Amino acid sequence: MTAARRGRDRAARRGRDTAAHRWRDAPIARLWRGDLPLPAAFWSWAVLGGLLVNVSTTIGFLWLLMAGQTLAAFIIGYALSVPYNLVAAVGVWRAAGRPGADPRWAGPARLAVVLGMTILSLT
Repeated sequence: MTAARRGRDRAARRGRDTAAHRWRDAPIARLWRGDLPLPAAFWSWAVLGGLLVNVSTTIGFLWLLMAGQTLAAFIIGYALSVPYNLVAAVGVWRAAGRPGADPRWAGPARLAVVLGMTILSLT
């Protein structure tokens, strides 16, 4: 075992901040696990983030397509937006299933995010 590894192990045992702890507390990781409140997951990540990611990748897609860069256009258009849409949809779905989620909004949020992210991913 290296000295650096021993130092990280000691820090982890003492409860210090490690890379694994920082990742676990990252907002995108909290979204994926459904740890965010439903309104934050839906409005911030699915609606606002989804619009920003999908509009920017669509602009990049069209610009590259007009420049004759078909492969790059498809990579920008789909390889960036589809994973984001998947993470946002899973995060909202899981947040809607949390015990503290308002049941009046859980079903509509799930329906809206599945339909919305599917349409955004396919177009």
